Amino acid sequence: MRFVNWAGNQAVVPAEVRTPASAGEVAQAVRDGAKAGRQVRMAGTGHSFTGVALTGGLLLRPNALTGILAYGNDWVRVAAGTPLHVLNQELDRRGLALANMGDVTAQTVAGAIQTGTHGTGREIGGLADQVIELELVLADGTITSVRDGDLFDAARVGLGALGVLTSVTFRVEPAFLLRSRREPMSFRAILADLDALTGENEHLDFFWLPHTDTCLVKRNNRSPGPAAPPNPVRHWVDNVFLENTLFGLACAAGARFPGAIPWINGVSARLLSPSESVDTSYKIFTSVREVRFLEMEYAIPREHLGQALRETRDLVERTGWRISFPIEVRVTPPSGAWLSTAYGRDSAYIACHVYRATPNPEYFAAVEEIMTRLGGRPHWGKLHTRDADYLATVYPRFADFAKLRDELDPERIFGNTYLAGVLP
Repeated sequence: MRFVNWAGNQAVVPAEVRTPASAGEVAQAVRDGAKAGRQVRMAGTGHSFTGVALTGGLLLRPNALTGILAYGNDWVRVAAGTPLHVLNQELDRRGLALANMGDVTAQTVAGAIQTGTHGTGREIGGLADQVIELELVLADGTITSVRDGDLFDAARVGLGALGVLTSVTFRVEPAFLLRSRREPMSFRAILADLDALTGENEHLDFFWLPHTDTCLVKRNNRSPGPAAPPNPVRHWVDNVFLENTLFGLACAAGARFPGAIPWINGVSARLLSPSESVDTSYKIFTSVREVRFLEMEYAIPREHLGQALRETRDLVERTGWRISFPIEVRVTPPSGAWLSTAYGRDSAYIACHVYRATPNPEYFAAVEEIMTRLGGRPHWGKLHTRDADYLATVYPRFADFAKLRDELDPERIFGNTYLAGVLP
């Protein structure tokens, strides 16, 4: 069976595919793979743009490892293959919620935390920072649970290199409301007010439309209520028609007529208008993403965000490239997970996208040069060209992770081509 990721840029035909339904079945698969001399990887829904989940050996699919396994007032244990959108709905039914999350919910729980998926938050970090326990199968086929210590801090963003996750326990809290304010704002005004914007909002996210001076700014902050969900018609217009249907048509038109992209982006900027709503947290955090794209994202020290944005804008203006997709900016606090892109520092994220039908590796490479010069760390699930030598310079615990991997998986049962490039 051929596995193809969501973006269509990664594919593999594994020697064998299994769909385990328990930790015991995962352990048996790992032992069988080792005996047959096959590497073992678990692939989720394919939302990584890199080959982090691929293997030509034994590929595990987590479709049967789903559902809430147990929960309490402030925790929930969930099977590793559970899609985030299912987790959100099940938590809401129980009056619970994750404190923060990203906007894509098709990912599995395991895939999201293993690649360091994050949202945006002033004080609350990504999914890995909300994990309080992991159950995983090690390379020798044993099943272990960890709540603290080196293995816990290494495996929370473990790239699947230390073991196969079978369940994850998250810290949760009572369900809450978020007030969402969306409004256009000039690029210049944002640069002049970055500290206030990030300091005054619990969750700040903004998108710059290249070839314009316009950004769409999203401020999400907790609200005591009452709930005031978006008007269904306005919600459909903003989130389905404008951000997906019309945007997809604009990307297709730009692919055929690149010279029209600045004009198209200008029209898109003029269509942006303010809106406000109060709704269940996960409905505010998440977005619909139907237009297929390729993405590169870097985490840089928060203090370098203004410089990185200015240099990226100047790059786009100087080169003459026609960039149809917005550039997204988010922030997070420091993380304790060793390979989290936010490890040990307040971080800002700059994400560059291109329409899938019109890849632009030169654009990604030029932005990557800016980000690496500023100490940037690439998102593990998004396109980049960094290798282990570079990554060792930006992750203080990189050597510790490599040493732990050598101890737990000396035969590289959980290895693959991607890991061979990014880990020693």
